Amino acid sequence: MVAVRKKLYSFEEYLEYDDGTDTKYELFNGELIPMPPASGFHALILCFLTEFLVLEIKRLNLEWKIMPGNVGVRTDRNKSRIPDLIIIDGSQCQELKTMRSAVMESPPILAIEIVSPGNSDHDYRYKRSEYAVSGINEYWIIDPLALKVSILTLVSGFYEVTQYEKEAEIVSPTFSEIKLTPKMIFESP
Repeated sequence: MVAVRKKLYSFEEYLEYDDGTDTKYELFNGELIPMPPASGFHALILCFLTEFLVLEIKRLNLEWKIMPGNVGVRTDRNKSRIPDLIIIDGSQCQELKTMRSAVMESPPILAIEIVSPGNSDHDYRYKRSEYAVSGINEYWIIDPLALKVSILTLVSGFYEVTQYEKEAEIVSPTFSEIKLTPKMIFESP
């Protein structure tokens, strides 16, 4: 039996990669990882969070933008992830205008991942360590399977985690006045 080696891509090759389909890929240690389409519930949660956070950003009169699932984040030399949602500031918006590919080199203000069935290790372990190394100060893991929300806050290079369930009010360092519960996230869609 002959082992076939997968092609490994540099970060620059990843930015230029186009297989002629609409498939989105993340880059993990040089390997292209196709991202499967989201479930309907996943998409509804993403829509709810986007709308909710847009209103909060407007209420606070901030120059931030929400990028739902279409902007990547470089997490290491040959690694790039595409979070379900990121929040970026005004200078990062200006940076996006000049980029040939929508992959941020600087960490977003906040990254949010919605756990997919059979894929929880990616969000709870791999992306967690990559996001910490890349300097994302706040990372939310929305888990519709366990019906919980984990808020991870970067402290001295590692994430401290607080988990919320049911009607517990979520505490976010980025949105200190937010009025949001897991029940709202999982039942509103």
